[in-house]
Amino acid sequence: MIFRVLADLILVTHFAFAIFTVLGGLLVLRWRSLLWVHISSALWGVVIQWANWTCPLTPIESYLREMGGEARYGGGFVEHYVSMILYPENLTVELRYLLGIVLIVANLIVYGCVFLRKRHAA
Repeated sequence: MIFRVLADLILVTHFAFAIFTVLGGLLVLRWRSLLWVHISSALWGVVIQWANWTCPLTPIESYLREMGGEARYGGGFVEHYVSMILYPENLTVELRYLLGIVLIVANLIVYGCVFLRKRHAA
């Protein structure tokens, strides 16, 4: 039972991190102290996507699920949870690059707004 709870906790943490990676720039508009935390997480997200690496949270969650009597799943977090929701087929390399580019462009827009607000305030 404890292993399943821990696996679910890892899953929730992973989802929260993924959401923060994509949308955290919006929080920077309000709390500038999150700037470097978010830039780091966004860079990590892009590297994970483009290098086709597995986030360390994925094997930890999978191990905990197996220890809790559940089946391990193949692939990574994005392939197992996100792509089955958003994409009808396997996550291709091209789509990974596109996701990375979307992440970069979205954050460049948000950070452009952050720096423009800072400039106007000065």
